[in-house]
Amino acid sequence: MQLALRPVHDSDLPVFYRQLNDPESLWMAAFTPKDPADWDAFTARWQGIRSSADVHARTVLLDGDVVGNAAVYGVPGEREVTYWVDRAYWGRGVATAALRALLAEVPERPLYARAAADNTGSLRVLERCGFRVRARERGYAQARGEEIDEVVLKLED
Repeated sequence: MQLALRPVHDSDLPVFYRQLNDPESLWMAAFTPKDPADWDAFTARWQGIRSSADVHARTVLLDGDVVGNAAVYGVPGEREVTYWVDRAYWGRGVATAALRALLAEVPERPLYARAAADNTGSLRVLERCGFRVRARERGYAQARGEEIDEVVLKLED
């Protein structure tokens, strides 16, 4: 398995869009855009991500194929990580390897992360990468249409 990160290209967006619109992935991520099928909103969001000096966004490649994305965003002292890996690659260590690679590119700390409390796969990825649970909150999960429990994690060093 040869994993690499690179800057996001225009040609990655249709792949990200397909991945975002996988029903099982949406359910697990929970905190998603209001209408993930809105292509115009999707591309506008990615245009903002790619043009922001406050965002470090990367495409995740596995053996040369686009399998997801990962990013660090936010203001210093409150920056968060986010990642999305195609469901076909869940359980194979891809998300963990991608997050580790991203953390190597962005050495600043602390960093935060959030995950639905029932998203055990994502929580395992974060904990394997050194994040520790700091708080539990409730938030409206767009993909589920209701408030759910959310875990806030922090990486200090």
